[in-house]
Amino acid sequence: MDHSGLILLIFLAFLFAWGLNKVRKWMRFGPIAYTGIMVTFAIVMLALYTQSQR
Repeated sequence: MDHSGLILLIFLAFLFAWGLNKVRKWMRFGPIAYTGIMVTFAIVMLALYTQSQR
């Protein structure tokens, strides 16, 4: 089983979280908004990953 896509997905998630943390401080997002964005990102990325596995 090839896990290269999953490894890339995890890397992109960390990169997205780092970038969102920088933007969150600039735009003054609260913890609820930050959590909502991260959950949405995770759901979308997992949906894209599962679609590519078919």
